[in-house]
Amino acid sequence: MDSKNLRSNMSDQALLNSNSQGISSVPSSRSISSEESGDHKPEIVPVYSERKFTRSQLMTVAILCFVNLINYMDRFTVAGILSDVQCFYGIDDSQGGLIQTVFIIAYMVFAPIFGYMGDRYSRRLIMAVGVAFWTVAALVSSFIPQEHFYWFLIMRCLIGIGEASYSTIAPTIISDLFVDDLRSKMLALFYFAIPVGSGLGYIVGTFPKTTLGAEWQWGLRITPVVGTVATLLIIFMLVDPPRGQAEGSKMEATSYAEDLKSLVKNPSYILSTAGSTAVAFVAGALAWWGPKFIALGKAVHLHDNTVDMGQVSFVFGLLAMIAGITGVPLGSFAGQRLRVRFPRADPLVCAFGLFMSTPLMLGVLLMAGVNTDATFVLAFFGQVFLNLNWAIVADILLYVVVPTRRATAAAFQILISHALGDAGSPYFIGQVSEALKPYFNTSSEILVDANGSLGNSSQLISTPMPPLSGNCSNSTLNLDDYVPLQWSLTMCIIVQMLGGLFFLATAVFLVRDKEKADRTVATANGSVLTTRSLTPEDSSTGCDNPALEKEPIVN
Repeated sequence: MDSKNLRSNMSDQALLNSNSQGISSVPSSRSISSEESGDHKPEIVPVYSERKFTRSQLMTVAILCFVNLINYMDRFTVAGILSDVQCFYGIDDSQGGLIQTVFIIAYMVFAPIFGYMGDRYSRRLIMAVGVAFWTVAALVSSFIPQEHFYWFLIMRCLIGIGEASYSTIAPTIISDLFVDDLRSKMLALFYFAIPVGSGLGYIVGTFPKTTLGAEWQWGLRITPVVGTVATLLIIFMLVDPPRGQAEGSKMEATSYAEDLKSLVKNPSYILSTAGSTAVAFVAGALAWWGPKFIALGKAVHLHDNTVDMGQVSFVFGLLAMIAGITGVPLGSFAGQRLRVRFPRADPLVCAFGLFMSTPLMLGVLLMAGVNTDATFVLAFFGQVFLNLNWAIVADILLYVVVPTRRATAAAFQILISHALGDAGSPYFIGQVSEALKPYFNTSSEILVDANGSLGNSSQLISTPMPPLSGNCSNSTLNLDDYVPLQWSLTMCIIVQMLGGLFFLATAVFLVRDKEKADRTVATANGSVLTTRSLTPEDSSTGCDNPALEKEPIVN
């Protein structure tokens, strides 16, 4: 098959079953003239309409986006109040990173289990139970006394289990409701909630303390309230369509072993998962340690260790939210537009985003101790480029994997990307920072180079600072933490570059793997693929899809 005639994704094909009378399973069709068909009789060729959708479909997408939003709000609420949590429980940076790591470990371990269940059982029931479960665990975590830090960790584990039940299944419901570029748009809306929800997490976490003067625990009690609403919406209003409905797929689920074997032999899936793992590593590390690092940099710049961490977290969260609003739809739009002419465009857009984000994030590390405003600007644009990939990676998975294996594929992508990505990155960055502290510990003075960053012992100048205090009630920052944390965060720069290379490699195999998935679905539906070029008449019908069609098998 000529790759120039490939559609933007698997679902762009119009499925025509062998026992049909020329009418697609989707109620949209057009006529082909005798010149086009090579026959004297007009032929009806079904075309999926990406412009028609029902109110129940929109309601389902709205519910899924809402739950994904509060999912990530809860995930990063703790990051916004991390210094308060560390002070309350008396823990260091490595234990602070462990809070997020245990959550992600539980999340990734249970993701394959829910992925298996999501391909076979009621997705609405699984999600409802899961969301209710993490809602209760999130509320309980806010009441753990300071002498029982490990119970707090256990609650974070339980929250991870509950969220795994939702995250592995929700994208597959969208894929079963929509086709063509409309699917890409809906996925962009769904993954739009990741950076926006993360940004809201910082804001929600700090709001009770900074605005109302309440204890930090109240920041953890907001998402359980909206989580209860989400559970009710899932139970009573969510539509759970038949698997593969949008493509008219008649495929039956295969054995778990066959599913895994197929995924392992899919290089586009494997390489795009590796790329998303790199993104997860960087996003997890920056989301967890970014506010604290910028606050330390501001303290170094102002020679003041009483910088308001809550204010920095609020601004960081607000910028992260705006970066998500900008980056996610921008990446989805670029992919949809470019893939019309360049079928390998999706992974190339992801690679471009990572390569552009890398120097900006390096600038964040270098400028934090020099100019806080410039640091926020660099962090904003760095996150915009980093966010280009979220919807695209999900779309790649959906069109290189057949419908009956998508939940399993999503589950293992979550497992791999979190296991090697944001499950370990907060803890790893914290451990490296702790390991470096003896080499940069200067007691009552902070050592910075002439540019405020990354100096070595021969370049450092001594700058007297106010006495450091370990008293949490004074909300002081230990300025000795700045340089070790700065060096440890440079690991993100290396990982970003590797992620870009993985996406470039994905582009090599994408066309072949997409065509293979298309043919598998076509065979299951008793159809074969045929191709032809677009004619002027196609434009007049409003069909803006490349002309990949299906004809019935003639026995």
